[in-house]
Amino acid sequence: MAWKSSREDMNVYTQGEIDRWVYSTCNICSNGCGCFVAVKDDQIVGIKGNKQYPTNQGRLGPKGENQWWANNSTDRLTSPLIRNKQGVLVKASWDDALALLVEKTTELVRHVGPKSLGFYHTGQAYLEEYYTIAKVMKAGLGMHNIDANTRLCTATAEWSLIQSFGSDGPPACMEDIDITEVIVIIGLNMSETNTVMWERVLEAKRNNGTKLIVIDPRQTLTQRFADLSLYPKSGTNVALLNGIIHLLITHGWIDSSFIEKHTIGFDSLKNTALAYRPEVVENITGVSKDELYECARLIGTSQSTLTLLLQGVYQSMDATPAATLVNSMHLIMGKIGKPGSGPFQQDGQPSAMSNREVGGAVFYPGYRNSSNPNHIREMEELWNLPFGTLPVGPVTHIMNMLELIENGAIQMMWVMATNPVVTLPNRDRVIKLLKKVFLVVQDPFLSETAELADLVLPTAIWGEKEGTMTNLERRVNVLRKAVSAPSGLPSDFELLLEFARRMNLRDRHGNPLITYQTPEEAFNEWKLISKGRPCDMSGMTYEKMEELGGIQWPCNEHYPQGKKRLYTDGHFHTNVDDAHSYGKLLETGRARTRKEFNDLEANGRAILYGFHWNPAPEHPNQEYPFSLNNGRLVYHWHTRTKTGRAPILQMAAPESYAEIHPIDAKTLSLETGDYVRITTKRGSISVLARIVDSVMPGSVFIPFHFGALTEDEAANILTVDIWDQVSKQPRFKAGACKVEKLLEKK
Repeated sequence: MAWKSSREDMNVYTQGEIDRWVYSTCNICSNGCGCFVAVKDDQIVGIKGNKQYPTNQGRLGPKGENQWWANNSTDRLTSPLIRNKQGVLVKASWDDALALLVEKTTELVRHVGPKSLGFYHTGQAYLEEYYTIAKVMKAGLGMHNIDANTRLCTATAEWSLIQSFGSDGPPACMEDIDITEVIVIIGLNMSETNTVMWERVLEAKRNNGTKLIVIDPRQTLTQRFADLSLYPKSGTNVALLNGIIHLLITHGWIDSSFIEKHTIGFDSLKNTALAYRPEVVENITGVSKDELYECARLIGTSQSTLTLLLQGVYQSMDATPAATLVNSMHLIMGKIGKPGSGPFQQDGQPSAMSNREVGGAVFYPGYRNSSNPNHIREMEELWNLPFGTLPVGPVTHIMNMLELIENGAIQMMWVMATNPVVTLPNRDRVIKLLKKVFLVVQDPFLSETAELADLVLPTAIWGEKEGTMTNLERRVNVLRKAVSAPSGLPSDFELLLEFARRMNLRDRHGNPLITYQTPEEAFNEWKLISKGRPCDMSGMTYEKMEELGGIQWPCNEHYPQGKKRLYTDGHFHTNVDDAHSYGKLLETGRARTRKEFNDLEANGRAILYGFHWNPAPEHPNQEYPFSLNNGRLVYHWHTRTKTGRAPILQMAAPESYAEIHPIDAKTLSLETGDYVRITTKRGSISVLARIVDSVMPGSVFIPFHFGALTEDEAANILTVDIWDQVSKQPRFKAGACKVEKLLEKK
């Protein structure tokens, strides 16, 4: 049965009179809630949820309710800034700013080559902007150093899906929450990170008696509503999941017929998992044998199971192996492609899926394999390029780009709509490296990263431009332009088009590489590129999205209104010339060759993996006795570029803090409100202490949203700059620290 919200007072948040409501999508989390933007005199004055939109049925979360305040913020940048000879950022004309950008780019490409350039962008742009990034940077400039901040939140989701199923794309959908018997939440504090989905989970519990299992080292609000709560030690997800799979196999809670027909690698998975007896898992994770058994029993004996996971898995030790074990758990039970069942690998950002679909970072558009010569040749034909134009092989991830800056290989870094000075691990090193390059920052505000830039290009934001976004369940929706951007600022899309024109980028016949002029024209070109690929959108139009309330891909002649779930026929994208990637070796992260992938003989079957638990490389010791963890708050989004300008949200959470357990607080003579210094091998910060029992004894939790250059409260001053071997996603959740009481903030 379809979800129907029981609330009558749908979210409507406005200020003053309203001229009109404009159809749109919330641009905060990956839920992608349908909404309408309130407009008065060409100014946004509020927002309300779209009652007819399937994802949210009118609901909005607190961040979504308040996102429009940023549009009217008095500190919006209204003109470009160029750093002068005295080292000061001063206002400049658009002509001078773009001339400088083109001059620097041309000089480096001509004399050093495109590998001297780096482009690092966002998870909050629109599909049409990502597609244009892919075309301009890869086809136009031949760039290989391209990544997005989706590397920090969703790279593991992407890679776990590729490893198991041969292609990106979450198999499950939001409707599965309403009809499943058991929901498993791993490493996801849904009550704070996705409040609309959380309300949907609570309604499923209340209306259908859905059982809720929550697995998280913190005792969050999400945990308190669970029927079964497990509190594993940080960095032990692989051991815990192996233990669950061990019990599923030994008790016969599996679908042997599905395994035989639709998977390969079961013997490897089984032989590894059988080593994780309940007493072994208890010793590693701290989860008791009885709790582990009850968890496996609920999962294995239910008719349907839905597993949702996020950063507690993706930013932890052996992230991709852990996420593939979630996929394997569902595959061996045959609980995939069916109503109420499946692994729901989630995104952290509103349009991370769009970026992945159109090749804005790692791969080529349409989930085409950047190491497959046939896929590359196809893209060169579609883009009308000379054969041999496009870079071959995986592009450079952001952590590797920092190393390339350090050794002088990258000399110019273009950062679009993201704030790496606050979001990347080991912040002091990031600042030092960004000062080495010619830094271009494309941002509506003078962010911490923009403060370091040589050239700042302000742009329009949500509500001031048109385009589409794909949410966490593959639902594509249009965002209509509601108001004009202040001072006539261009959108990111328009700025990229102007850059391509000034760079005189051409196809193999000498025609302009970019021929479209509007986002809708760009989407229509993308539709043709996507046809026949897993993320086929060839049957979509802007009007159809607005009429239906978004459309889930694939949408084509076979599924004219989209398809809710993937892999309903048990066929996966693991044929060698269908696959999104040849995959990687889980142990080392080395890319498989075409021959190695072909030799697996998956041929449309999903791939199961056995993988043993490894201890984290940095863990508590005598000098640094506490385990360090970090995450989000319900009130803020990323580095507060938007939410910090919303009065209600900023008042609710104005500064950083550290959560410390009462047992540890007693040892340290701490009370709530005391200042503490948190120190790791990378550096230290000074923040308020909050004494709570939501963290385990011996651990510290810090929100990562704060990081002004003038304050020492950024969580990423502390975090380790190591990353998952497969997805290259930083392991923010791994680290050890010490805590000291301060008499006053330093």
